[in-house]
Amino acid sequence: MSFSIRDDGEITIVHVDGELIVGNRQELKSNVLERLELGDRKFLIDFSDSSYIDSSGLGVLVSLSKKIREAGGALRLAGLNEDLRTLFELTKLDTLFQIADTRAAALSDF
Repeated sequence: MSFSIRDDGEITIVHVDGELIVGNRQELKSNVLERLELGDRKFLIDFSDSSYIDSSGLGVLVSLSKKIREAGGALRLAGLNEDLRTLFELTKLDTLFQIADTRAAALSDF
């Protein structure tokens, strides 16, 4: 799994390629928190090239959401496939996160 981070104006886009699991969740968390400390406040995590998120990955997303909100920021998710969308619905996390079908839709929502 790999991450790529880039700025699209005032929005930080994190692209997740592969699975978000216990072995790499800390890398995502530290990268986003570093950007938060540098002053970034709007984040989009794009899962269009990801097929699996385990419970520790979900935990990191919840933790990041809380920290970003506490800093006055916003977090959006995009590109969840059908299985990931179902996971968020079953865990009721779809009520915590704003989820868009595409990156473009999420960007226009900020």
